[in-house]
Amino acid sequence: MAQVVLENIYKSFSGRGGEPAPTTIAAEPLIAPIGKSDGAVKDSARRSHATSVLRAINLTIADGEFMVLVGPSGCGKSTLLRLIAGLEELTGGNVYVGDRLVNDLPPKERDIAMVFQNYALYPHMTVYENLAFGLRRTKVGSRESGVGSRESGVSGQPSAVSGQRSKPAQDASLASSAPLAYSSHPSLPIWAENLLIETTRKLPKGLRFRSARERSIDQQVRSVAQILQIEPLLHRLPKQLSGGQKQRVALGRAMARKPQVFLMDEPLSNLDAKLRAETRSQIVKLQRQLGTTTIYVTHDQTEAMTMGDRIAVMNAGQIQQIASPLELYNHPANRFVAEFIGSPPMNFLSVQFKAPLLLTHAQFRLTLPEVWAAVLKSYDGQMLTLGIRPEHLNVSAAAPKNLPVQVELVEALGSETYLAVSLIGASDDASLLQARIEPDRPVRLSEQLWLSMSPDKIHLFDHDGRAIVPTNLT
Repeated sequence: MAQVVLENIYKSFSGRGGEPAPTTIAAEPLIAPIGKSDGAVKDSARRSHATSVLRAINLTIADGEFMVLVGPSGCGKSTLLRLIAGLEELTGGNVYVGDRLVNDLPPKERDIAMVFQNYALYPHMTVYENLAFGLRRTKVGSRESGVGSRESGVSGQPSAVSGQRSKPAQDASLASSAPLAYSSHPSLPIWAENLLIETTRKLPKGLRFRSARERSIDQQVRSVAQILQIEPLLHRLPKQLSGGQKQRVALGRAMARKPQVFLMDEPLSNLDAKLRAETRSQIVKLQRQLGTTTIYVTHDQTEAMTMGDRIAVMNAGQIQQIASPLELYNHPANRFVAEFIGSPPMNFLSVQFKAPLLLTHAQFRLTLPEVWAAVLKSYDGQMLTLGIRPEHLNVSAAAPKNLPVQVELVEALGSETYLAVSLIGASDDASLLQARIEPDRPVRLSEQLWLSMSPDKIHLFDHDGRAIVPTNLT
C-alpha cells in the first residue's frame, strides 16, 4: 500500500514521422517541481510542434484511497493512468509511488497492477493459470522453504538461496493444492524449476514436480479465488466464462500480486447495466477489504459517484476539480463540472443580475436569498448563467418567479418521472430543460406547466464559467 503523488505532469505527442500533429500548440513553460530536489523535466517537453494531452496535473492519492478519474472521452484520463503505470513516457513532471520516484523505472519495477478495459486474459490458459501467471514472474514463494521435489513425500531442509530474479516462466501451472513435503535443491534455477513443472504437469499425480515456490503461488491463487467467488471456475478457459466472470478473473490476477497500487482503466464498460452495478459494488467492497490504493478511470459519472472516496474531474487534459462525490454535486467549481456530474445533467439559463438580489429573464423574475448579496455586488448589470438540477424543479402554481413550460417528452420510470420541457415564449435556439418529478403526478405531452426552483439549490456562473459561491459557503 502506498501514497501516489503526481507532480506537475505534462504529456505531449508529436506528429507521425516527426511531422507536426494535426492540432498543434506551443508547449507551455514547465514549472520546476516544488519541494523535490531530483525532479527533472525532460528536454523533449519543449518541442514546439506537439499535441498537448495533459497539462499541469497535480494530484495526491492517499494511502488506501479509492480515487476516480472521470471525464469525457479524450480528456486524458487513460493517458494519465498509463503514465503512472510506466506504459507511456512523461514529457514533464514527476510520479512518486510511496517514497520512490518512479519516472525512469520500467512497469515491472513499479509494484503496480493494472486492470484493462478488455480484460487481457490469456485465451489458452485456464483461470488458475491466468491468476498464477504474474506470480511466477515475481519473487513470490522465494526459496527459504526449499525448492522442489516430486510429490513423493520426501522432506528436506530449507534452502539458503532466496530472492533470485526469475527468468520468464512457462505459461502453464498445476492447480493442485495438496500439502507436500520438499527436498532442497539450491542449485536448481527457477527457469529449470518452471520447465519441470510444465513438462510433468500432465503426468500422474505422484510423478509431478512441485516446489515450495509453486505451493506458495497455489495458496495465493486460491485465496484470491475464494474472495472473488471464482473457485469453481479455476479449471475453465476464458472462452467458457461470462463477461462478469472474465472481469473477476482480471481483478484476481491484479489482486494476487498484492501490489502497492491498483490501476483500473474502465474495467466495467463491456458489461451490461445490471452486471455493471453488481460488479462495481464488488470492486468497492474488495478495495475496502484489501486497503490497496486504487486509481479508477471511467467516463461514467454514476460509477464515479458511487465508487470513489474522491473524484478528479478532467477535461481537455486538465483537472477541473478534486473533491468528494457530494462536494462535486453540491458545489461544482465551474460549469463543466456542474454539467458533467449529475444525471440528468444540470439545466442552464442565461439571466441578468440586478443588485441587490434580482435575477431577470424574459420568462421569469427571481429574488435570491440574502446570502448572495455580498458576493454578487460586483456583478450588477451583468449576464450570468443560472444552473438548476432537474430534481430541484417542482410542478407549482403560476407566479412571476416560476418557469412557464410546455411538456415535450415524458419518461415514466415507475419510481420517478422525467420531463423534457421547453420555456413558453423563449427563442427558438433555447434548449430543452429537464425536470424530475414525483411518479404519481400525471403529465400529458404538450401540457403547459409552471415549474418552481428551490432557491437554496440555485447555482450561478460568471461569463467564464466559474462558479460564484455565496458567502456562507466561502
